[in-house]
Amino acid sequence: METTVERKQTAFRLRKDLMDELREEAKRENRSVNNLVEVMLSEALKERRYNSETVAAVQEARTGKYAGTLDMSSFDSFIQSVNAID
Repeated sequence: METTVERKQTAFRLRKDLMDELREEAKRENRSVNNLVEVMLSEALKERRYNSETVAAVQEARTGKYAGTLDMSSFDSFIQSVNAID
């Protein structure tokens, strides 16, 4: 089963030294500059959205390890119910 990814052609102005570095890296990885930049941008966006601390917190929350019932009737009750969660 083949999946077609729609691509949009675009142009950027980059410093010459940066472009040279991108070409060298692409050559080392045996890929096109376009592919290298696309992968690097994709990874950077994911990292900005989902840093490792956030990912770990989401995974922890999904386990239900610290799930408990919070008593919101008063501030003191709330603090006690938070402290009661192991």
